[in-house]
Amino acid sequence: MPTESKSAASPIFSKTYDFILWLLNHTEKFPKSERFRLARRLEDAALDFYDLLMLAARSSRRKAATLLDADLALDRLRFYVRLSHARGLFSDRQYEYAAARMVEIGKLLGGWLKSISSAQAGPEAP
Repeated sequence: MPTESKSAASPIFSKTYDFILWLLNHTEKFPKSERFRLARRLEDAALDFYDLLMLAARSSRRKAATLLDADLALDRLRFYVRLSHARGLFSDRQYEYAAARMVEIGKLLGGWLKSISSAQAGPEAP
């Protein structure tokens, strides 16, 4: 069994994986008319976000830029979840769950970005 990289074991990866799994289980229940429209957008946005996290974990030169792209992808995902709720495709409870997970993931992403920014700034002068 291959070993995971240290960054792949980070909570952001496991929490994002769990959220995507939950999301896929719900979007497959969307009405047929929405599966090819909103469900596809939701799924693509979630998977694109995860792809960007993996790319950032493996990239040393463009890590900050890739994490900023991931932040934008998370914003797109938030929008699609909000739109799905407004269209009645997510119940209030499902929407609250999804929103809470995205806030949690966003905080982890923000912490990662902050740590990259601090590392790039270098040590403070005494």
